[in-house]
Amino acid sequence: MAPPRNQQQMPPSRQLAMLALLFAIIYAFVFFGGSGSIHDKLKPKLGLDLVGGTTMTLVAHTPDGKAPKGSQLEQARQIIEDRVNGLGVAEPEIVTEGNSNIVISVADTDPDALKSVATTAQLRFRTVLNSVADVPKGGVPTPSPSGSGSPSGTPSASASKSPSASPSSTSPTPASSPSATATASPTPVSVDQAKLLEQVKKKLGATYTQAAAINDPSSASGNPAFDKFSDLTPEEVAVLPISIQFNLPQVTCAQLNNRPPGSVEVTSEQVVACDDSSTPQKLLLDKATVVGTDLDDAQANIDQNGSWKVDLKFGSKGADKWGALTSAAFNNPDQTCPNDPARVGSQSGGTDYCRVAVVLDNKVVSAPEIQAVLRVQSQISGQGIGSKEAKELANQLKYGALPLTFTQGDATSISATLGTEQLRAGLLAAGIGMLLVVIYAFFYYRILGSVIFLSLVLSGLLTFGMLLLLGRGIGFTLTLAGIAGFIVSLGVAADSFVIYFERLKDEIRDGRSPRSAVIRAWQRAKRTIITANTVSILAAVTLYLFGVGSVRGFAFALGLATLLDLFVVFLFRHPMMTLLASTKAFLSPRVSGLGRVLERPDAPAPAAKTKEA
Repeated sequence: MAPPRNQQQMPPSRQLAMLALLFAIIYAFVFFGGSGSIHDKLKPKLGLDLVGGTTMTLVAHTPDGKAPKGSQLEQARQIIEDRVNGLGVAEPEIVTEGNSNIVISVADTDPDALKSVATTAQLRFRTVLNSVADVPKGGVPTPSPSGSGSPSGTPSASASKSPSASPSSTSPTPASSPSATATASPTPVSVDQAKLLEQVKKKLGATYTQAAAINDPSSASGNPAFDKFSDLTPEEVAVLPISIQFNLPQVTCAQLNNRPPGSVEVTSEQVVACDDSSTPQKLLLDKATVVGTDLDDAQANIDQNGSWKVDLKFGSKGADKWGALTSAAFNNPDQTCPNDPARVGSQSGGTDYCRVAVVLDNKVVSAPEIQAVLRVQSQISGQGIGSKEAKELANQLKYGALPLTFTQGDATSISATLGTEQLRAGLLAAGIGMLLVVIYAFFYYRILGSVIFLSLVLSGLLTFGMLLLLGRGIGFTLTLAGIAGFIVSLGVAADSFVIYFERLKDEIRDGRSPRSAVIRAWQRAKRTIITANTVSILAAVTLYLFGVGSVRGFAFALGLATLLDLFVVFLFRHPMMTLLASTKAFLSPRVSGLGRVLERPDAPAPAAKTKEA
């Protein structure tokens, strides 16, 4: 004969002992693990929205529109982390999120200071073949004069005399045979760009064909037929042929500078880019034979005149390439750049040296006239390069180009004062929520409300201990969204109480004594409680896996609190109810909270039912 169900249950004392052991283990790690004072050990790791700082989400993009490879995203994360560390930021946190996001969290940092770390930093050195002044919409382009005769950047005089910058023994063979006019058409790098070009052609109609035939910028100036080009978006301008980008004055530097990242990174093609460091001008640039990966180091320094510069150091292979490029620009054996009107020599009647543009992403950082053959060491300097620009540029070049392009997603900046206020508000909201639950519990369930109160206290202590351990172990930070998740978990915990206690009342209505009803109600209610909590946990897991930013913090907190509440349900709430069922207070209609059910005329006599049980 099978034993009664109440004899099959684990003794309440054993369940309470297991809960005590769980607490002992968690808080043993809290107090005896880690370093610092007791106060430090009891201080959870708080998110930037609670202590102040900046959080920025970067969204990765690939040319084919698919999610990037995990290795690419991790490589990008490491490069961004190096760049952030290079800014001198204390204790930054850079993590991947989902399959395409990188989240940067730093304390007390301006969001604008972080924007530079997400640029792709694709460095290219290209010979300047031709140039034309950039003009506003409706203006007339004119050749860009050199003005005082100083280009926007010059190679270091000391570098050209030093052994490391002596003329290269490599024969100065130009990298290509460029055309003096822009006639090449870039090959679209993706199917999407090819489709976009077709849409642009339809949008422009016959004007597109007319523009493609232009080979002299002056012949297109003032022609209202080409005004449609000034209305194109930077994305649409990026897919236009090089001849149209350069020869059409209606295509401005404002459009060219804002093209999508990577628009001029292909080394095997001529490109058009803008130099905004002095007189804004569009530059027709040759194919790139020297790239950023040929660099060994980049440092921001101050020259002898007190101006900021970026010193470049090339590796052995890079030095050979750089020497060949600067030799071709310096010797100009084949009249490589006869049509560039901005050269110093062409203005002064001196030697016609070619200019070499330093192109970072879509913009020209500087375009100095090469007046010496350089090899290992060179520098980037000129107007518009201050302390901030020099340090950012050196930082980007030193730590390499990102393998992916990124767009900025959410960016949040919280002051320390505001963060403290939000922490207080969050804790106050949590306290008010818990107080309302407790008041309702005591009002409606009387002595049973004490079980609810103690359960919430124990659940809160378990959650707090886990926050401390997770903060040390995996760097989990408590955010305002996380506090919201814990507050919502109070409702989940209250639901499990309601399910159990209302099932208890149903059992008494069916004729069972209060003591036997406790066991019977638990057997039936625990399935519903487990199911309800499982649904909440699955919802939290789903939000965590597919959410971003603060949504994931909310989901993690909700899932953690719900899971810990299950431990409290099985290891405290049920055994406490079993112990209470044997007390006189539980059998009192006025004290137990079961008054209306126990006072019914048809309710069974407690003593008789106790014997039956």
